[in-house]
Amino acid sequence: MATAEKTKILVGLGACGIAAGAQRTMDSLKQRIDELRMDNVELGVSGCMGMCYREPLVEVTLPGKHSVVYSGLTEERVDRLLDEVVSKGQIIEDWVAKADDMAGSEDAFFEKQHRIVLRNCGKINPENIDDYLEVGGYTALKKALEQMNPEQVRDEVTKSGLRGRGGAGFPTGIKWGFCAGAPGDVKYMICNADEGDPGAFMDRSVLESDPHAVLEGMAIAGYAIGAKQGFIYCRAEYPIAIRRLGIAIEQAMERGFLGDGIFGTDFSFKIKIKEGAGAFVCGEETALMASIEGRRGMPRLRPPFPAIEGLWKKPTNINNVETLANISWIINKGGDAFAALGTEKSKGTKVFALAGKINRGGLVEVPMGVTIREVVEHIGGGIKDGKRFKAVQMGGPSGGCIPEELADTSIDYDSLNRTGAIMGSGGMVVLDESTCMVDTARFFLNFTQEESCGKCTFCRVGTKRMLQILERITEGKGREGDIELLEELAATVKKASLCGLGQTAPNPVLTTIRYFRDEYEAHIKERKCPAKSCRALITYKINPDICDGCHVCHRVCPVDAVQGDKKEVHSINPDLCTRCGLCKERCKPGAIFIE
Repeated sequence: MATAEKTKILVGLGACGIAAGAQRTMDSLKQRIDELRMDNVELGVSGCMGMCYREPLVEVTLPGKHSVVYSGLTEERVDRLLDEVVSKGQIIEDWVAKADDMAGSEDAFFEKQHRIVLRNCGKINPENIDDYLEVGGYTALKKALEQMNPEQVRDEVTKSGLRGRGGAGFPTGIKWGFCAGAPGDVKYMICNADEGDPGAFMDRSVLESDPHAVLEGMAIAGYAIGAKQGFIYCRAEYPIAIRRLGIAIEQAMERGFLGDGIFGTDFSFKIKIKEGAGAFVCGEETALMASIEGRRGMPRLRPPFPAIEGLWKKPTNINNVETLANISWIINKGGDAFAALGTEKSKGTKVFALAGKINRGGLVEVPMGVTIREVVEHIGGGIKDGKRFKAVQMGGPSGGCIPEELADTSIDYDSLNRTGAIMGSGGMVVLDESTCMVDTARFFLNFTQEESCGKCTFCRVGTKRMLQILERITEGKGREGDIELLEELAATVKKASLCGLGQTAPNPVLTTIRYFRDEYEAHIKERKCPAKSCRALITYKINPDICDGCHVCHRVCPVDAVQGDKKEVHSINPDLCTRCGLCKERCKPGAIFIE
């Protein structure tokens, strides 16, 4: 960490920041600081602080002053930052995203958040264990090993009311108790980091930004259930997370927080990383364990449950990244402090990946019990381009679409289940009036159909048949009775599928039928897409009152569908038009419209 005499600069190098150009910013800062011989500057790395919509983010802390986070800090802005902020001590107000001692336009993003899982994200260097130690890292593990027995640890977690954040929402302390009470000397602890929902990036961001919090949570869980070996199952598509996890494990081993005789006790715990190949079904715990064992990732019947017979037929406990990232906070602060947050049956906080047609997309953590509307409109800043808020897709492909009229629904397990959606791992994709709900259902069903392992006939064939019907409807070939057939197939797939993938795959279809049945009927009966989104059901037309024959649409049309001489009103041949939208995008507003 920085000394009192030095200016500290942290560049956010989470995947979101790197995608926005933060690595180039980092390289430029290094180069210019060396060239200018700015020995009073300490340059470091941080993870994602959640404001993905303002990346690249750079935090500057001048000696004796509060930190200021600057947004949009591309490499072109580096010289001005070093000159005005670092050398002259000024603040460039137009660039400020967040400042501890000044009001800013982004205060609303953090106002309703309560950060436990994300408490260190964006604040510490994830590749430096000393940063984690300075914010209290590994004190919870020390407390558990030196002041508590395994049963007391489990009781504290049970008292907290923490439920599994991977989707099912099973009480964590009780789950630990099942594994601890299972016979056998060899037990395993697994962290499920196989995050695969479209639009979800919660686990990835935590692993990239605060890996030691997950390792500490795993070690405490291992102690609580009697396991000496842990595995982190992380998809290979998360290279930054995997690299930083590897660094963190190595550092923790060197310092004695992992390995043999931790804190001088007789407790030993080691962690290995297993890279998954990206199969969505491997998020299901029995398929995940099969993959770790080197077999094809396919679910098996339960019972026996993993707590009794799991990895290599030994008792095994599986928690996801977010669940484990809560553990050290609970041990240090106490289960009652965690239980004081949230609702009666849904305690604590929940992390969401806020994505879609939203002004402020990113990573947020809110107390259970806030409403969907508060997250979308207050934290997320509402819908882009002033469009109408239509729905949110909660819980990914396993979840469902909740319409705007239910946006005042409390975010807790029971309330969301009553809408037909689920909490899931925390994906929240916001949809606006331009989104076709039939096509949305088709998109998510296409994903689950492709990711089906094929073991169950009902999942393998049933989802395929449902997808074919949805494709037919969005192509303008829907038939009377298709909606009822979708509902019948959905019920069968849910009832007869072996694992959670098939059992929940119909949810997006069922919720869109439930809340947006009129859109299905418009597609089938009127051959119209109310959202004007499905290509087969829309027509591009030119407004003769606005068209001045500028010929722009003619030039950009890839299939010569636009007809008309220059300076004359044009027309579009619907038989040639591919509905690519280039003409509408390039021409003056209102000159081309969709019918």
